[in-house]
Amino acid sequence: MSSEPAAEPVLTDHSYDGIQEYDNPLPGWWKFLFWCSIFFAPLYLMYYHTGVQGRSIEDKYGQEMADIFELRYQEIGVLEPDRETLLEYMDKEGWLAVGETVYNSNCISCHGADGGGLVGPNLTDDHWKNVRKVEDIATVIQDGAANGAMPAWKTRMSHPNQIVLVAAYVATLRGTTPAKPKEKEGNPIPPWSNE
Repeated sequence: MSSEPAAEPVLTDHSYDGIQEYDNPLPGWWKFLFWCSIFFAPLYLMYYHTGVQGRSIEDKYGQEMADIFELRYQEIGVLEPDRETLLEYMDKEGWLAVGETVYNSNCISCHGADGGGLVGPNLTDDHWKNVRKVEDIATVIQDGAANGAMPAWKTRMSHPNQIVLVAAYVATLRGTTPAKPKEKEGNPIPPWSNE
């Protein structure tokens, strides 16, 4: 066992308000990781942030969710946007949650998170512009309305069931109380179940 005295710490030439600091170099492993991150950053930037479809985390998440929904849609087949189907799926909480997800992804910017209306009309009152029957909701979502003010979503949705499920969700918003409801627009409509 060697009993060499420990090396004296080396002071730097810096003096800040009379305080001197020791020369403590960074560990080699830290410097190695620092330089690796600098060399890795441009490669990461070019791969993930150049706008190529399918590479971002959001794109991958969206694809995985689409795959999950595709598997779930196989359980129910392709839904028809008719009155009976919409009324049936208005009572199925699991599928209504899928409709809510579609609504949150595509409809909030115009109709608001609670359906109270922003640019688009209020979906919670009994006065609707382009809807007279519950199945008209799916038609408006699918084909659009008001000369494009409400866009047609039939080519934008990845599966036709999304239109039916979001229509069922929108139908359930009627009668709820939004935080800041927009003024009534359109004509009064009868209750969905009494048509």
